[in-house]
Amino acid sequence: MAQGTSKPVSRIVQAQAVMEGAGVKVHRTIAHHALDYVDPFLLLDEFKSEDPKDYIAGFPWHPHRGIETVTYMINGRVEHGDSVGNSGVIGPGDMQWMTAGKGIIHQEMPKQDNGLLWGLQLWVNLPARDKMCPPRYQEVPAEEIPEETLENGTHVRILCGDYAGKTGPVTHVAVDPLYLDARLPVGERFSHPIEPGYSVFCYCLGGEGLFGSQEKQVGPGRIVIFGEGDTVIVKAPSGDVRFLLVSGRIIGEPIARGGPFVMNTREEIQQAFQEYRNGTFLDH
Repeated sequence: MAQGTSKPVSRIVQAQAVMEGAGVKVHRTIAHHALDYVDPFLLLDEFKSEDPKDYIAGFPWHPHRGIETVTYMINGRVEHGDSVGNSGVIGPGDMQWMTAGKGIIHQEMPKQDNGLLWGLQLWVNLPARDKMCPPRYQEVPAEEIPEETLENGTHVRILCGDYAGKTGPVTHVAVDPLYLDARLPVGERFSHPIEPGYSVFCYCLGGEGLFGSQEKQVGPGRIVIFGEGDTVIVKAPSGDVRFLLVSGRIIGEPIARGGPFVMNTREEIQQAFQEYRNGTFLDH
């Protein structure tokens, strides 16, 4: 697709430290008071620490319904287990895409007690027609994630979606997402088209870049939400920049949240909690 109109930056939000799971320190950009929802994305957390007290408690067994959870590891290892019988350990560069659908109970626990644990978790909404679909789990080792190095030295890992003629390994996702991990060398420029009807954001992992048509300077731990236009542009004027680019088809339906459950009505949330309490949550 030919380059069109550069998307402007509509919002920049700094991650906020919160405690999750059994006491894991995460930095959250989507799903707090400053940024509630970027349809279809419900939550974005970054966990990054060399202090085991910040992560060792992990995320013990807990339920989900109506969403997909995406865990991408940069450093360290996390063990996953769920009520469907899936289990495994994801390490540096690995990814897991879990579709909770009608209901799943799982845990994610660090498999290390020292050193840097660094990863991200993204929650993706499901449209109403898919909220009660069967659970599914896609675990992707680092070596199965395609990579592309452009002529200007930009290096991109394609976790999901299509980029430079390559397709990420995660498939059959309702919102047709694009999920890229890009490293842009100093002095270079990155651009990528975004289809109409899709939202898009970038999350800075390292360095400082200029984002959007206004060339807003953004550093690590900040999320950039884009407005109208059809092309995302990022520049690296003073040093290398590493960022995630995430896009997905806008669902445009009402959402109701209740902790680990995201449905369309409060009644559906209450039903999920009632089923979890009375032991029928997995009976669908």
